[in-house]
Amino acid sequence: MSLITNIAKKAAQAAKVMAIQTSEAKTKLLNDMANALRINNKVIMAANDIDISFAKEKGLGEAMLDRLQLNAARIEDMAVGLETVAGISEVVGTLREQVVRPNGLKISKMRVPLGVICMIYEARPNVTADAAGLCIKSGNAVILRGGKEALNSSLAIANVLQQVLVKHQLPKEIVTVIDQPDRALMTELLTQKDYIDLVIPRGGEGLINFVCENSQIPVIQHYKGVCHLFVDEKANIDKALALLLNGKTQRTGVCNALEGLLVHQKVADKFLPLVAKRFQELGVKVNGCARTVPYFDDIVPLADSEFGEEYLSLEIAIRVVDDFGQAIDHIDQFGSNHTEVICTEDQQKAMNFQRLVDASVVMVNASSRFSDGSQLGLGAEIGIATSKLHAYGPMGIESLTTEKYLVNGEGQVRA
Repeated sequence: MSLITNIAKKAAQAAKVMAIQTSEAKTKLLNDMANALRINNKVIMAANDIDISFAKEKGLGEAMLDRLQLNAARIEDMAVGLETVAGISEVVGTLREQVVRPNGLKISKMRVPLGVICMIYEARPNVTADAAGLCIKSGNAVILRGGKEALNSSLAIANVLQQVLVKHQLPKEIVTVIDQPDRALMTELLTQKDYIDLVIPRGGEGLINFVCENSQIPVIQHYKGVCHLFVDEKANIDKALALLLNGKTQRTGVCNALEGLLVHQKVADKFLPLVAKRFQELGVKVNGCARTVPYFDDIVPLADSEFGEEYLSLEIAIRVVDDFGQAIDHIDQFGSNHTEVICTEDQQKAMNFQRLVDASVVMVNASSRFSDGSQLGLGAEIGIATSKLHAYGPMGIESLTTEKYLVNGEGQVRA
């Protein structure tokens, strides 16, 4: 038996133990894990320093370094995330749709864990804690395969969590980190369909494509986050500017940051000069259609076919649109099914936007930065699904479970 097959098999065995843990046991486990992260934060940061130094030597970009960086505040965020997940109402074991058939059979559906979740990610060491917490709360085991950029950080976090598992007399394989970044091992991991139930990749488009093309296991897809803000003719201009600045500049290297701005032609003269002033102050690079050029001193012209870029930096694409319909068409063509926002005081327009736009999260008068599992009340997120099976949008506990039928009878046989 190969190393990877053995890891996957042990995780599947551990998942069976995790699946029968009580809600109280899971809550205590997660709270203890949160405290352990706090106690060991210096150990984790020391491991992260090694990863940061290596990343800088390799010339990684600012967006990747930002995702990789851990400090006391971010470790505290991980701990709070585990505590938040611990406090979420129990999902596993809940029943629904209890009906009685004419023959007396009682039919219901019970929510149950998926089994083993495989997370494949790049420079996101916080995923180690977030994924572990959500998988434990939903009764699953998790195999984590991080990129070489975050290997030391991920191993340090996982070691802390595994120590807590052992103290609770649970298999440490409930949380497993592949400690070798060899791509051949990842390819083998993607063939373990007998033991792994779902693969969730988080990272660049190249990683997602590789996983989807090589996996024999169902994959949650999230290729990129090309998120737009559409400023409607009935928008509150101050509100629109606040949404734009928060969505674009608060944190640039994340998938829920704005990459596109659509402005109704009727408010362009009022809105875009304000945008130009603030973007110049903040150092935002602007790319835009021909109609945006007069509003900006330094702009890179874009042809109508050149939109849809995920910049992950202080850079954005702007287009002036004729009307609501053209804004929808633009999003249909260049959006990535992640998050789309409209700023408008027209409630009918708002409702139509939310019904027509094909994205996992559609917002009215709210920053795209709220498209996040913790901000949407999930405690934390294990990923964002931009395909529609079996989940769509930020994935929390319920997305890591499924339902099975329970049928109870009194000896009925089919005629």
